[in-house]
Amino acid sequence: MDAERLDAALADAFDADAGERRAVVRGVCDLADSGRLRADRGTPVTVETVIAELGDAPEGTSLATRWNWWLGALDLAYGGDYVEFRVRRYED
Repeated sequence: MDAERLDAALADAFDADAGERRAVVRGVCDLADSGRLRADRGTPVTVETVIAELGDAPEGTSLATRWNWWLGALDLAYGGDYVEFRVRRYED
């Protein structure tokens, strides 16, 4: 996962400050490194996948909430404790 490319794509797609984006990028990179999504879905974590999935989250929600929403959906679909990748807090 290219963290800089992901951060730029998140900045373009969502209204989030640098601290919130940094926290989500870290969670995405941790998820990618774990190999869990590839094992469950058969596809890797990509920038395009993240942007598309977060775009499906409820309108008006923050970037971190969108990320946590997707993780919750993955957890419901596949189990496997996706909650470990949740954003719990971040600094501006």
